[in-house]
Amino acid sequence: MTEALKKRDYAAGATGPLTGLRVMDLSRLVAGNTLTQMLGDYGAEVIKVEPPEGDTLRAWRVEGVETNWKIFARNKKSLAVDFRKAPVRDLLLKLLPSCAVFVESFRPGTLEKMGLAPDTLLAANPRLVIVRISGWGQTGPYSHRPGFGTLVEGMSGFASMNGFEDREPVLPPMYLADTIAGLSGVGAVMMALRAVEVNGGAGQVIDLPLLDPLFNALGPQAANYRLTGAIKPRTGSRSTNAAPRNVYRTRDGGWVCLSASTQGMTERLFRAIDRADLINDPRYRTNADRVQRSEELDAIIGAFVGARTLEETVAYFDAAAVTIGPVYDVNQILRDPHVVEREILADYPDAEMGQFPMHPVIPRLSGTPGSIRSRAPRLGEHNRALLAEIGVSDADYAALKAQGVVIEADLPGARHSSGAPARSAGS
Repeated sequence: MTEALKKRDYAAGATGPLTGLRVMDLSRLVAGNTLTQMLGDYGAEVIKVEPPEGDTLRAWRVEGVETNWKIFARNKKSLAVDFRKAPVRDLLLKLLPSCAVFVESFRPGTLEKMGLAPDTLLAANPRLVIVRISGWGQTGPYSHRPGFGTLVEGMSGFASMNGFEDREPVLPPMYLADTIAGLSGVGAVMMALRAVEVNGGAGQVIDLPLLDPLFNALGPQAANYRLTGAIKPRTGSRSTNAAPRNVYRTRDGGWVCLSASTQGMTERLFRAIDRADLINDPRYRTNADRVQRSEELDAIIGAFVGARTLEETVAYFDAAAVTIGPVYDVNQILRDPHVVEREILADYPDAEMGQFPMHPVIPRLSGTPGSIRSRAPRLGEHNRALLAEIGVSDADYAALKAQGVVIEADLPGARHSSGAPARSAGS
């Protein structure tokens, strides 16, 4: 396996299907940045409006490097302002008519206190699509609560399903609630833009809590409970809907994951492990039968897998067209030839590290693909150019800077912290 990632350069000047769309992004952390990163990847001009200390993602560093920021803020411009200063509201309202989308993730009510309530924004731009990201939504008894993704992952029911019956519930080790909300927000924005641009509609507000999309992603859990009155115990990597499905240890200490979720695949699996007799065995004949006997099936499959190395196991089942694959760690992902060939990760130029690995623009459109056109911006890097558009002269800009209204500086101590901070706000 090759260990070299493909080297890519920024596609400065490239266009995409959203070229010409301008987005004003006042959000913080992962959900909003996921949403606007995806819009930016497909050509939108994203104005990232940051406070004096910068977006919180800048502080999530590894070995002093802003790894989160470098990824989530690619293809964006930074406008750094002090929201507590009176002129900021007017500056943003003057920029707003050039924007099609406005994104924020303050606690409900905060935008109104800033003098930027949706009615005010829509008065400045009647075609504006406003996305309001929060933990619990703009209404309801919990709307006033701060809502980080961790809390949502617990309250949604996800954590109670995740892990093993004899252990504590398990929170995801990544930004699950935020990412799902951000991706849901992309779809919502495009639908609202279609209503404006194609159907002649007006601008509107999208209420995007972290809770709703994650709960929706859990599928029929509520319906199952209503039908049975039972809360199924945590089953680890087993599925409660289909069997066999689990992870299995190989002879050399590796792991593979297997899912035989259709009748045809299960029969193919049984033949591959020399157990064709199980196909017509009444104990395993249907999926419902197999779900009831998952533990027995795991023992049979586990014994077969455990007699082979990881490489031998994957090659054997691949030849048999059985849906099994390796459980990778990050080091193994980087060396996988499929990952390298499809550029699922590629190295981009970076001033601090020389090269910095980033995932590509996805999904991959054949006719109007997206692109990574620019690195993540320095704090306030685009202040002058953006404010010049609304008539702020060099003298006016100097005065605003002296008053602390605009900030134009790199964050202090960017290379001095060690390790990644504990997962917190919005994570």
